[in-house]
Amino acid sequence: MRFRFTEAQEKFRSEIRGFLRENLTEEMQELDGAWSPEFSRRLAERNWVALPWPIDYGGLGLSHVDQVIFNEEMAYNRAPVGAHRRGVFYVGPILMLHGTDEQKTLHLSSITRGSNYFCQLFSEPGAGSDLASAQTRAVRDGDEYVISGQKIWTSDAHRADHGWLVARTDPEAPKHRGLSNFIVDMNAPGVTVRPLINVAGKHSFNEVFFDNVHIPTSRRIGEENRGWYQTAATLDFERSSVASFAATRRFVDDMIHTLSSAGTCENHRLDMADLKVSLGVGELLAYSIASMQDRGEIPNREASAAKLLGSELSQRAGGVALGAFGLHGQVMAGSGAMEQGRYAVQYLSSISATIGGGTSEIQRNVIATRGLGLPRG
Repeated sequence: MRFRFTEAQEKFRSEIRGFLRENLTEEMQELDGAWSPEFSRRLAERNWVALPWPIDYGGLGLSHVDQVIFNEEMAYNRAPVGAHRRGVFYVGPILMLHGTDEQKTLHLSSITRGSNYFCQLFSEPGAGSDLASAQTRAVRDGDEYVISGQKIWTSDAHRADHGWLVARTDPEAPKHRGLSNFIVDMNAPGVTVRPLINVAGKHSFNEVFFDNVHIPTSRRIGEENRGWYQTAATLDFERSSVASFAATRRFVDDMIHTLSSAGTCENHRLDMADLKVSLGVGELLAYSIASMQDRGEIPNREASAAKLLGSELSQRAGGVALGAFGLHGQVMAGSGAMEQGRYAVQYLSSISATIGGGTSEIQRNVIATRGLGLPRG
């Protein structure tokens, strides 16, 4: 069987590549898909920030497959889309489904303009992949909630305008039934953000403390104590993992180019072939997830399979690189660094890939119970 994109989709891919040639600078690429409000604004000028959103909410109403094509090209070319990504894939969909007219007016248009940036305030020291165990409290006090607690591993909290917060509003209810979603101003009194430097020496993670932070009840998203169910449906929205596969494919292509230039690619051809085949499988899985969504289906076990494969391939590619380049590939900075230390950074940064966004153990449990019908242990 041969899979093909439509003529319109191939034309769209070419249009994206043309845009990137004109607008993506080398300095932006060195951010490695991270934070660039300037690039987000350039996308906003083309109305390309939120492609699958309905036209009424500032999107183009394009299909999920179109979005996958877009994400794939952005990731392969190392475009810095981190500034607007969470607002588009997490906050926007939950507001469309559960937000008030006031919330939609306040936030959706600013997301599509590339002028309102969000972080996700999910994980806690005692609640990582098990989000339902979150203990940050939101206590109702008249027309306000008072937020107290701590979040951790919050990407880009130090530069976000707002945070999507999951907090416990009913401590007596079963853990899945006592959570609510909120939008929090990251500059509100009582919010403290402290940096967490990762093993590669990069600052993207943070820990966030809430010391009696007062927010109006109008900042709650949807019905009180229904936050878990809102969040669970929204998390599946983004999990095609095509960006992970595309980023790793670019890393492998660069590695092959470096080895070929040195005349040593032949020594590692089996490792390269294995990575390429695995990436091809992952990309087809990502396309199938987008196709499911276009048919109105919600990917669940499929999304977990894609996330699991994508994160483990990222780690495998980093390991292959250090095996191929040896001690020279471990240099992260300075005149001796290969590709600005990209191989060493990939190896170190990929350690967290099988933890962040849901651990590999969690993904395997989902695949086992919802995909294979195995009983819970």
